[in-house]
Amino acid sequence: AKKFRDARSLKHIPYRENKNLTGTARYASINTHLGIEQSRRDDLESLGYVLMYFNLGALPWQGLKAANKRQKYERISEKKLSTSIMVLCKGFPSEFVNYLNFCRQMHFDQRPDYCHL
Repeated sequence: AKKFRDARSLKHIPYRENKNLTGTARYASINTHLGIEQSRRDDLESLGYVLMYFNLGALPWQGLKAANKRQKYERISEKKLSTSIMVLCKGFPSEFVNYLNFCRQMHFDQRPDYCHL
């Protein structure tokens, strides 16, 4: 796990780009695939993918073939970007659509509204 705040200043970590993918590509947020520093919004999006996996046993970007790890990450990223939330959540309660929409609309340093979620 990574802290989202600096331990001394208690300020949110800075927004950065060109970051390597950290974590499991299957559950990584779209922003993580795009090389953007991870924050709480990304943790929440990843949690959504984990819950969907627990319910379905698979995700649409699972089992994609590629010549190497980098190409596989790119294919997973492309599949996530091209799969609408409505298609992804087909057969799930509408709360899943609302949840993922909320996660993907959050700003980098935004504090999640946990009561809403």
